[in-house]
Amino acid sequence: MLVEEKVLLRPKDVKPLVRGWVVMGVLNPAAVRLPNKKIMLYTRVSEMPKGHIGTGLKCPVIVSDKQVKRKGYKLSSMKISKAKIVGEEENVIYLKDETCRLKTSSHFRRIILDKAGFEVEKIDMLPIFTGTHEEGQFGVEDPSITKVGDKYYMTYVSVSLHEGVCTSIAVSSNLKNWKRKGIIFREQNKDVALFPEKIRGRFVALHRPEGFFEFSRPSMWISHSPDLKYWGEEKSIMQTRPNSWETERVGAGTTPIKIKEGWLEIYHGVQKDKKGNKIYSAGAVLFDRNNPTKIIARSPRTQPLFKPEKSYEKSGFVNNVIFPSEAIPDLNGKNLLVFSGAGDSVTTVKKVAIKDILNHMHFIGN
Repeated sequence: MLVEEKVLLRPKDVKPLVRGWVVMGVLNPAAVRLPNKKIMLYTRVSEMPKGHIGTGLKCPVIVSDKQVKRKGYKLSSMKISKAKIVGEEENVIYLKDETCRLKTSSHFRRIILDKAGFEVEKIDMLPIFTGTHEEGQFGVEDPSITKVGDKYYMTYVSVSLHEGVCTSIAVSSNLKNWKRKGIIFREQNKDVALFPEKIRGRFVALHRPEGFFEFSRPSMWISHSPDLKYWGEEKSIMQTRPNSWETERVGAGTTPIKIKEGWLEIYHGVQKDKKGNKIYSAGAVLFDRNNPTKIIARSPRTQPLFKPEKSYEKSGFVNNVIFPSEAIPDLNGKNLLVFSGAGDSVTTVKKVAIKDILNHMHFIGN
């Protein structure tokens, strides 16, 4: 399989939001083809105070102006300016060290690529979206943007003080100002990918819940909604496979893409090496166009679509990680641009022919 690939963004390419902090990763982007045919990324930027690297003793928490005055929080260099950085909201956001939930705090930056998706034209210096003192006090992670009708919907992981690790949703008409709609999948549920059109009159989403009991490995589920608020008719549609590259978990990655053969999804799977270290690889799955609970084809258990091979995939903030987060057809419609986080440190793009992806998969029943 012929794959053209490139590292688009490294931590050194992005300045930290707070003075004295260090960017640890630019990863797991959402991606949208703009009306001018260029590609816009919403890339997760994770950073931490420089003095905390390697200690894991403290971590940043977002608090409000009122909380600062009420509790007497000390701000010093951790104060952030007014929040045009969170779209329509005008809250003043502060960061304070507290008992650690996460070693890093993450927000989203907007990146503009050329039409081919291989050259960076612009990197925003300020975030386009952050956590707030009401939601995502420990940051926001792993955005996914889908256009349904004339609206853009962004699902993202909100890491909150009381709600924990959930998936929330926001809506926008211009990809700049976002109206937060709150949690749609409660703790602990991530890897949400919204289908870009209604199916049988309902919104459809892939997601990956994680229970507390090991009855089964974390798997890919599907859920339906009349309004993007209330979700139900849930089902686990794709599970892990023994003796494979995805023995530990499988979860959605990219927004499903409608091709003539079905809905094409690039997902991630996890296995452990002999030392117990996790290895994240990418696979492909094809769902039925009219009934996405039905799998038509899937990457073989012996061979992922992509596995960590490059130095930036094998070594990073987390080693041995390819995490596909978005895929966009190129302008000729024959190739797929797969955007991923690698090593939990950098953003990459891989260009691969759709026909090669289809040839790679094993068709169920054949």
